[in-house]
Amino acid sequence: FILPNEILSGKNTILPKAFSASVVRFFNLQANYRSILDFSGTALEASEKGHSKLMEAVSLLEKIPVASTSSFNVQKWRTHCYAAMNDDFNTPVLISHLFEAVKAINLIKEQKASITVQDLETLKETLNTFVFDILGLTNEVLQSDSGKINGVVELLIKLRKEARENKDWGLSDQIRDELIELGIQLKDGKEGTTFSIQ
Repeated sequence: FILPNEILSGKNTILPKAFSASVVRFFNLQANYRSILDFSGTALEASEKGHSKLMEAVSLLEKIPVASTSSFNVQKWRTHCYAAMNDDFNTPVLISHLFEAVKAINLIKEQKASITVQDLETLKETLNTFVFDILGLTNEVLQSDSGKINGVVELLIKLRKEARENKDWGLSDQIRDELIELGIQLKDGKEGTTFSIQ
């Protein structure tokens, strides 16, 4: 047998590697709550790939172009998602509908399909509701990117501090001003410089 923390840490003799909590949750949700899961490293790796594709599509929503017409029927798709939940919390069917949206998002990105502004907002809201609020998944890509952003900003704060110590006010001000343009506000205090993302 295997304990949950051994799945997450990878410290076991059954699985080939560690899997995140969100991937394990996604794996569990791919089967109806009344059915038996095929628990294996191969099955978890397949879930990890599916989870990654789903999260990449969610991240793409901020970047896809809008058009005057929609080739993807968002309202019909949304109705199918709610119908799956109303059918005895049928998460496998819901997930299949979520992947219909993933396919549509990728086609829109490649400009092989189109979506209006209003439909895009409905798609975003519905995907966020089902993926994050109802299924409880997390976007580890965004969390990882957030950590990277914090690291880059901390590096710029350090470079700005060195510029100020060398009385290079031009460089110090340039770093501050360009961060402000990116929506990152620096706050100088007695204990150093902190930042907030606007």
